[in-house]
Amino acid sequence: MHILVSGSTGLMGTSVIPALKAQGHTIARLLRPSSRLAPLGAAGDSAVEWDPASGRFDSAAAEGADALVHLAGASIAGGRWTRSRKTILRTSRIDATRHLVGALAGLHRPPRVVVAASAIGFYGNRGEELLTETSKPGDDFLATLCHDWEAESARATQFGARTVMLRFGIILAKHGGALPRMALPFRFGAGGPVGSGRQWMSWLSLDDAVGVVGFALSNAALAGPVNAVSANPARNADFARAISKVLHRPAFIPAPAFALRLVLGELADGLLLSSQRVVPTSLERAGYEFRYAELGGSLAHVLSPPGRT
Repeated sequence: MHILVSGSTGLMGTSVIPALKAQGHTIARLLRPSSRLAPLGAAGDSAVEWDPASGRFDSAAAEGADALVHLAGASIAGGRWTRSRKTILRTSRIDATRHLVGALAGLHRPPRVVVAASAIGFYGNRGEELLTETSKPGDDFLATLCHDWEAESARATQFGARTVMLRFGIILAKHGGALPRMALPFRFGAGGPVGSGRQWMSWLSLDDAVGVVGFALSNAALAGPVNAVSANPARNADFARAISKVLHRPAFIPAPAFALRLVLGELADGLLLSSQRVVPTSLERAGYEFRYAELGGSLAHVLSPPGRT
């Protein structure tokens, strides 16, 4: 397939593109006019000029693409959720997706498959509830953001595209994402659970996150929202113990909820203290086989020094 990829310089993009190319696909990266092709994956890639702020989209360069992998969006954990930051988060997801889907609809032959990123933040803070793709959305900022983001992605069905919205959990990666920052206190012997430690954390290895994107592209049985998480969510305290075991460091210094709220504001509740016990019902029904199904093995693969995994 000839695949358009947005967000090509982010954690997921820089991992997905080499994997797709290894499978024989060709890549066209959606880039703003001021961007340059990054060295990773640049060889053989083409570029499509895309600038949601100005409304620019190079339709001629995008014509003939078979699929879109839409990964663009400002980092949720990039700073306190001030009013201005929330505007950036919404604009980079909702407005950008609305513009992109609209531009694709105007092509003579729009992509027949769209795989778009979303997040389990869709569900909000749900305590012990077991969450599947049919569970209702939450009502906090992050849940509303994800709900509206998915609504814009789903508009691709209007031009006949099979559209998949991947609700990613915490992606466990060595470089980038949340894990390096989560593991840092443990490396200095100051790690431990966050808040009560009882909140559920739903996660996915980077290898499986990449695998799920490829699976969604090729598997006609998948459409609509899909939980991109391992089948084994863990409580935060168990997550902390698993990190400490891999790093051979203690895990007994908790991070109080009030302190996190003082430092991070609303972000603390949205990302660190909320409980989301999510299961990958659609992926399991479609036959996806996880490379790293257990938390301990996934963390060992990511965090252990070379030769010790």
